[in-house]
Amino acid sequence: MRAFLKGFRFAWSGIIHCVKNERNMRIHMAVSLYVLIFARFFAFSRAEYAALLLTIGGVFSAEVFNTSLELLANRVSKKKDPFIRASKDSAAGAVLVLAVMAVFIGLFLFGDIAAWKRLVLFYAAHPVNLAGILLLAPALLFFIAKGPSGIAKIMRKIIGRDKKKK
Repeated sequence: MRAFLKGFRFAWSGIIHCVKNERNMRIHMAVSLYVLIFARFFAFSRAEYAALLLTIGGVFSAEVFNTSLELLANRVSKKKDPFIRASKDSAAGAVLVLAVMAVFIGLFLFGDIAAWKRLVLFYAAHPVNLAGILLLAPALLFFIAKGPSGIAKIMRKIIGRDKKKK
């Protein structure tokens, strides 16, 4: 049982590594958050929600696989190698294909104009919720640009706990 749980810890560690180090993973996360927030205004069936969640999970998984392959390739050789480059480019291409397909799935699922009207009317009638959605955007852009480690470093400076390196 312990080994089983240890496997989850290792897997979680890999995901955290991607979030900390891969800007594209943070972009996928930010977009997915908005998608999930807006999804409640659409009358999705269970199958459509399943498709939405599988699509999000697929893009996240592809990004994790791409990161793992890049890390391994960089460890194998720092020299320019056409095979390693092709391997890394192919993995990045797989993420791109899935991300483009996710956009098409999103267009299909979120194509209901009446639902968009409900969404706009809701936020127009609830300015606090609108403010939350609008304030979320710069926060997510900051998260994308700096990542969790960069944000923590800035927060330590603000709080005054940043230790100067000697």
